[in-house]
Amino acid sequence: MLEHGGNLRDAAREYGRPIADWIDLSTGINPHWYAAPAPDANAWHRLPEADPALAAAACAYYDAPAMLPVAGTQAAIQALPRLRAPSRVVVAAPSYAEHAHHWGQHGHELRQVPYAQLADAVDHCDVLVICNPNNPTGERIAPALLLEWAGKLAARGGWLVVDEAFGDTEAQASLGPHTGQPGLIVLRSVGKFFGLAGLRLGFVAVHPALLVQLADMLGPWSVSGPAQQVALAALTDTHWQEAMRERLRGEGARLHQLLAAHGIACSGTALFQWWPEARAETFWRHMAEAGIWVRLFRHAAHGIRLGLPPDEHAWLRLQQALTTWKHT
Repeated sequence: MLEHGGNLRDAAREYGRPIADWIDLSTGINPHWYAAPAPDANAWHRLPEADPALAAAACAYYDAPAMLPVAGTQAAIQALPRLRAPSRVVVAAPSYAEHAHHWGQHGHELRQVPYAQLADAVDHCDVLVICNPNNPTGERIAPALLLEWAGKLAARGGWLVVDEAFGDTEAQASLGPHTGQPGLIVLRSVGKFFGLAGLRLGFVAVHPALLVQLADMLGPWSVSGPAQQVALAALTDTHWQEAMRERLRGEGARLHQLLAAHGIACSGTALFQWWPEARAETFWRHMAEAGIWVRLFRHAAHGIRLGLPPDEHAWLRLQQALTTWKHT
């Protein structure tokens, strides 16, 4: 399997520090997670029938005409390449590695293209896959330009797949409202903004014809009953959502400023910052020795991604580790 953040057991084993002593900044997941209500007792007993109320809540929250709940967007990332005949596929690079990994299978011709060259690649592919905002760099592409590309691809039976996993604090940039048109597929995650990665729940906004094909491929009972009930509460709690967006924007700005104060020019989203780091592995080890687990990117994006500290004690430990790094 590909390497991902959140692997604290690996960190604890390698550095001999108990998991409880670590600050995990490796995932970009909101450290102030939604307080999930206890599900109904029979949620553990009944087969998890699809709840129409959950799909309706997702359509309202993501402003999309139709949405399919899936067991994390990972399920859709793995399934979508199996719904097309062998195609010419371009995946923006660098980006979430699972996209290229799965499109590289099932007979597709895969190319990974830097964001700056995507406009030229649109006319020479059948499927274009983009993270917007990008994971890990935070790079963004204007919605109007994405819609132009989607139209070009759809005209020849192609797809534009947009992964908006980190888009909850930038709702105005979402393509969800446009997913009634053929060929435009938008992926959304409950794990990042709501901090509920363990729920394993995401949504796919897509034209109804393709939605049915995807649902058939994933099969029945793909999302657990407890996950459906927790997500329904989170998606309809507008007070929590508004307060959390404001909080995350403030903390994202604080993280950016803290890194800048230590000579690090970074970019990102409200949930993480990223920068190309010449001594990336050395920085990663330095932080690990201080009990701070950050995400090291060794390949296409040679750099560091760093999420939000969960509390003031963690902010102080991060500041201290950055200070000692600056003087190495």
